[in-house]
Amino acid sequence: MSRPRTFAILTVGVVALFVGGCAILYYVAFAPNTGGFEGKKSVKIAPSSSFAQAVDSLAADGLLRSATTFSLMARVTGWGDQIKAGYYEIPADASNYDMLETLRKGLQSPIRITIPPGSRREVVAAVAARNMAFDSGSFLAALSDTSLARSLSTDTTHLFGFIMPETYFFYWQTSPEDVIRTIRKEFDRRYERLVAGATAEPPLTADDAVTLASIVEWESDIVDEKPRIAGVYLNRLRNSWRLQADPTVQFAILALEGSKRRLFFKDYEITHPYNTYLYAGLPPGPITNPSMSSVEAVLRPEKHRYYYFVATGEGNHIFSRTLTEHQRNARNYRRLMQQRRAQVGG
Repeated sequence: MSRPRTFAILTVGVVALFVGGCAILYYVAFAPNTGGFEGKKSVKIAPSSSFAQAVDSLAADGLLRSATTFSLMARVTGWGDQIKAGYYEIPADASNYDMLETLRKGLQSPIRITIPPGSRREVVAAVAARNMAFDSGSFLAALSDTSLARSLSTDTTHLFGFIMPETYFFYWQTSPEDVIRTIRKEFDRRYERLVAGATAEPPLTADDAVTLASIVEWESDIVDEKPRIAGVYLNRLRNSWRLQADPTVQFAILALEGSKRRLFFKDYEITHPYNTYLYAGLPPGPITNPSMSSVEAVLRPEKHRYYYFVATGEGNHIFSRTLTEHQRNARNYRRLMQQRRAQVGG
């Protein structure tokens, strides 16, 4: 074989190897390497995770089709040691390059947290911690942190009342303290607008407002009815009457027995600081986390001369000015409930 021909064959071979190598590298780097899902899939990379542990997390969550090519790409680029902890959402067509670029730059996706209204603090803590790096116990501990409460211009008895029901977005490693700070900041932003037009008499501090609003929250789900209910309680406060609010008795039972139940006459005599049938004024703190519609209701209550109200059995309440009217309405309600129970039992 002639020398020129041999050189030509070698040249073609080298070029073929080069092109083939480039094709392989391109495939390893830029071909989709996700595990056959649609849309996006999430993964959590724990703090202090090694590269091998990160690969295990990606594989366990079904994000990687080939852990081998992913590891090869990381080794070639040197990016394996640069992966940052966090919560990430990976699209279905992501390549090794895409995933490594996201992980090494810490391009996290925020986590959506929706705080439910009128809840127990344990429920809110569980919701807040569901997809975050902290646990519910840490969130509860933060709610009881005296220094944190003081920095937010309140105390630990009232702090939970400022955990405004709303949808928030946080990064996975956000601390429970920073979550609470962010929620309080958003509460204050809305509260300032409401308090500018406040008409409540007597005037309420922010702590008092969330405390009274928490009672209104448990009294009614009807937004249009809340200002009237708030007006009843403010009329009572203004005239130095006891609030006699059933939700505060429910809260006492919840604290003592662990769950809500139907109230009986004997329950109104329960010795508990939150029982407003026994103790005058507002309870020591909020019984739940009120929605802003309840906060607005106590800051801008309906002006009227009602001092009593009772459920109608249809989801709303009937209001009265005198005790005689109230007792008649209460008898009607009890009669209706007895009839319904008889129908169910019969």
